[in-house]
Amino acid sequence: MNIKNLLLGIAVGACSVSAHAIDYVPERVSASISLKVPGNEAKRYPLTPQKVGTDGSLVLMNAAESIPVTVSQKVERSGDAVKLNVVITALDDIYFNYSQQVSTGFRHDDCQFYLPGFWYRRNLRSPKEAPSFHTSDSWVVREDRLSTPLTGIYDQTGKRYMTVNRLDAFACDALTTHKEGEVILSGKTSVGFTGFENKEGVAALSFGFPYKEAPKTYIRKLTLAPPVEAYQRLGKGESVLLTWELAESEAADYSDFVRKVWEFCYDTYKPQPVETPYTVERMKETLSQYFISSLVTDKPLVYTSGVHLRTDDCASKPSAEVGFVGRVLLNAFNAWEYGWQQGRDDLKESAQKILDSYLQNGFTPAGFFREFVDFNREDKDPVLSIRRQSEGVYAMLHYLAYEKENGRKHPEWDSRMKQMLDMFLKLQNEDGSFPRKFRDNFSIVDQSGGSTPSATLPLVMGYKYFKDKRYLESAKRTADYLEKELISKADYFSSTLDANCEDKEASLYAATATYYLALITKGEERQRYADLTKKAAYFALSWYYVWDVPFAEGQMLGDIGLKTRGWGNVSVENNHIDVFVFEFASVLQWLAKEYDEPRFSNFAEVISTSMRQLLPYEGHLCGVAKTGYYPEVVQHTNWDYGKNGKGYYNDIFAPGWTVASLWELLTPGRAEQFLAK
Repeated sequence: MNIKNLLLGIAVGACSVSAHAIDYVPERVSASISLKVPGNEAKRYPLTPQKVGTDGSLVLMNAAESIPVTVSQKVERSGDAVKLNVVITALDDIYFNYSQQVSTGFRHDDCQFYLPGFWYRRNLRSPKEAPSFHTSDSWVVREDRLSTPLTGIYDQTGKRYMTVNRLDAFACDALTTHKEGEVILSGKTSVGFTGFENKEGVAALSFGFPYKEAPKTYIRKLTLAPPVEAYQRLGKGESVLLTWELAESEAADYSDFVRKVWEFCYDTYKPQPVETPYTVERMKETLSQYFISSLVTDKPLVYTSGVHLRTDDCASKPSAEVGFVGRVLLNAFNAWEYGWQQGRDDLKESAQKILDSYLQNGFTPAGFFREFVDFNREDKDPVLSIRRQSEGVYAMLHYLAYEKENGRKHPEWDSRMKQMLDMFLKLQNEDGSFPRKFRDNFSIVDQSGGSTPSATLPLVMGYKYFKDKRYLESAKRTADYLEKELISKADYFSSTLDANCEDKEASLYAATATYYLALITKGEERQRYADLTKKAAYFALSWYYVWDVPFAEGQMLGDIGLKTRGWGNVSVENNHIDVFVFEFASVLQWLAKEYDEPRFSNFAEVISTSMRQLLPYEGHLCGVAKTGYYPEVVQHTNWDYGKNGKGYYNDIFAPGWTVASLWELLTPGRAEQFLAK
């Protein structure tokens, strides 16, 4: 590639300087290129920017000594943004890693940080074994860890922020033989790195190509490893063009910052629905095979086996789980309703067996659900959770309302659910929160309030179904807690039960909880809940990918054509994507109408179409053994749950919740229909 022609082509689109453009001057910039000769340690060469021409838009990045590579930048300014077109040209065969930092001018100690779907504030909710300020105040990570290849730094004192995002085509990735230290890529990658660094007390945006991770790389759950730095070969005379965009603006607080950056990301990457042949009808027909294949009938509880399964055989296990990842009761209701709709007696019969067995054998002495039962191990004093209990009540209230609508009554179930909601009132704290975990005697195991919004849903539903105002008042108190401790502080944490950190589900549940309250209230009160829903929704949205990460040839997910846009990262601890959405798409559709914001409804359609891609059926099993057993731990970056790594699944998965989540995604508006009755 001719370097003069390349730079000339870049210059054609250059924009004039705006009065509000980011101040991109040499004093704010530092850069370096590291060159590696195979079998030797790499050598780093600092680069000094030198402006060329009268307008200063072309910058040569010069090393202090002769090196077999040239580096130049074309600077395009537009509004609040600066686009950097970096051209690296090899004068001889090289293996390189390019790095650049731009000073924000913000005091590092005054800042909060944001790497979408991975880093919020300072990640201080996360343990020191995961990426967080507990380990370091400077981090760079590979771009495919992030729902957008972007880093944002927010200055709490000055109410300003800066971001850097990558704009290249993300077409490929390459395998390596090692995951730490200096590694030479087996081919070409599109994956660079991004992050933030503390430069003598000043926060700096850090970015480059190909990827590196420091001061640690995160390889599996609660396992930090030594740093990694990748080197890509560039042959003599070859050039690579890399494009980053720097932007600067202001925001009232961290929530406003996340909102503005998500809208910017959506507008920049413009994610479109994924074209698949899978209609809602096809999806449900295929997924319904899970309801039958997973049914276990030889235990005191009849259940769909949905936890701790192996992907290579999907054989049922002796574990029944009411909510969280098993979702036995929600799957039973879905099978029941679908069985009636489609005239399928097999589904009705299997669902009836589950419901009858839980009514007979599914409760603790106090009257809570036996929420997780391992029939190979007797647990006389199990720890219970407000999340699983809530999800069980939620499922049963849907079932009871459906039955009442069709002229069928279940007084024993009615009594059980009312008793459980009354016990919820007993568990609730004075501040409106619910303990995360407790025992059957109401003693508290984990006081954390992160799971509180999961209780809001059945409380609102219980008010509607039983006409008991106490439940609505309790639900409103949860919203007071959510507003004070989670939403106003932009601190969404510990909703999931297998991690204790910043996570997607906390913000998603918070948005869903206040959505329920908005649906059941009027006037100013309704507006308050709607505004809270919108505020929390941006945080939930920030976990969902707006771009398609690249895979290497030979990595199954790439080979079968997976597009990651619309899939959500899980948490700081669990760095994989999954189909956890449940009612969130309905929340987005509702918000789109309430606030005349088409981004919400458009992205809901991206989610809905993209999450259909891995539908497993004969001839298209997508790496699992049985039809309808939708995959769970989708490993899209250099991280694993213990097995297989990027481009594959962990060997153990939980299709119970994936089927339930997709079913709700494909059955929009359930809450609105329930609360309108």
